[in-house]
Amino acid sequence: MAAVLGALVPVFLVIALGAVLKRGLLPEASHWIALERLTYFVLFPALLVVSISRAELGNVAVVEVSVALLGSIAIVGALLSLARKPVCRAFSLPGPGYTSVFQGALRWNTYIALAVSGSLAGPRGLAVAAVGLAVMIPVLNALSVIVLARHGENGGGGNRLLLLQLVRNPFIWSCAAGAAINATDLPIPPVLVTFGDILGRASLALGLLVVGAGLRLEDLRRPRAATWFTSLIKLAILPALAVGIGLALGLREVDLLIVAVGASVPSAPNGYVLARQMGGDAPLLAEILTVQTLLAAVTMPLVIAAVAHL
Repeated sequence: MAAVLGALVPVFLVIALGAVLKRGLLPEASHWIALERLTYFVLFPALLVVSISRAELGNVAVVEVSVALLGSIAIVGALLSLARKPVCRAFSLPGPGYTSVFQGALRWNTYIALAVSGSLAGPRGLAVAAVGLAVMIPVLNALSVIVLARHGENGGGGNRLLLLQLVRNPFIWSCAAGAAINATDLPIPPVLVTFGDILGRASLALGLLVVGAGLRLEDLRRPRAATWFTSLIKLAILPALAVGIGLALGLREVDLLIVAVGASVPSAPNGYVLARQMGGDAPLLAEILTVQTLLAAVTMPLVIAAVAHL
């Protein structure tokens, strides 16, 4: 547990610093919007390309890790899709509200996942996390875009809107680029590798600060029932499914540990950007992100410590 907390506490301290900076040194929302756009369109895609292209996958159970992560997402995503109408009735949610529950229950905060994976297991942990990046980010972004296109306020735009959003998503093409470079062993000039590495390292710190700045602590006064429901799925049910599938497939040690990390992180702040762009319930998703991020400071150590003792 001490090692787990040693890996997690610095990450959450950076998030807390972002919240403090937003309320002190950098109170202007325009500052954080600019940092958010910089991270979303430039820094984080660079991190994805570099992390995936340089990952040493020889000792990673690629197929089993992928199936454990994607299998848990497929199960939860299918159940939420089948139960859409009952969920909306139970929590009095219109279509845009349902899209926020869907994103909040499935997406993962890659900034936290990478930072914790590297702290817990070093290069091996980052290699396993890179597999998660490559398989989960394109799938989760595609699913989020599909759900928002169908049920968001701007829904009904047809296949053209759906295709446009998928093509414009920087995470999908950056994952594809990194995977292609890794698979083909394409030689990249060292100066470009260093350039991308610098941008990628900057994205982790800035991304965590932006997560902290985006916390809406006023939402903690009376979180909605839909927020608690979504947080239960994301922080408890999804990790249990992912770890259970991983164990059934024979995953152990670092592979299983990083599967637990990837499944137990809170939802992604990038989903909030997507919700604003495509007519989702952005305020509800902001509330979900705030509650999940704070709860994850407690639930993640428990999940990771439990898996470490298996």
